[in-house]
Amino acid sequence: MRRALLVVLATCSLAACATSGAPRASAPPPASIGPALTVSPAVGLTRGELVRALGAKQLVLTDTQSPFRPPEGPALTIAPRAVYQVVLPDDPTKGFIVVYEFPDPARAAAAGADQAAYLASGPGRIQAPDGEIHILRQVGSTIVFYSWIPEGAQDARAPGIQAALETLGIGIPIPG
Repeated sequence: MRRALLVVLATCSLAACATSGAPRASAPPPASIGPALTVSPAVGLTRGELVRALGAKQLVLTDTQSPFRPPEGPALTIAPRAVYQVVLPDDPTKGFIVVYEFPDPARAAAAGADQAAYLASGPGRIQAPDGEIHILRQVGSTIVFYSWIPEGAQDARAPGIQAALETLGIGIPIPG
């Protein structure tokens, strides 16, 4: 009798574990594209534009070696993305720029508007420290996203990132 009861309890425990870890309806966010992976032609073109714009401010763009995920609304969370980093010797944990890819410019514009609304919303604001500035730009079928805190910048080159990005593509205003 005891053995049968133990078997039933063990079976129920395993079943409970199996269902509690069941996958959710939404897919997990796609992984970052690192230096070992090839980016799409659209992301490659945007990267070239980033290199050009940042180079005009004497800034260097590299493929990041660190995992990074900024605050993202639903449209950006599921989009393929590439993460880059501007070399800031005096602040090596900052300078991340994320490029998200969409099938066409119209969907990129819609995703950019969705991200702007998310950043202005309660959940978006909670994820950002006071004083953080978000730069959101559309370049063809891609969205470029960068955030920084001017008062917390430890590298004198940091303001140049925002200035460079503001010359890129089409700006997406974030409601204030």
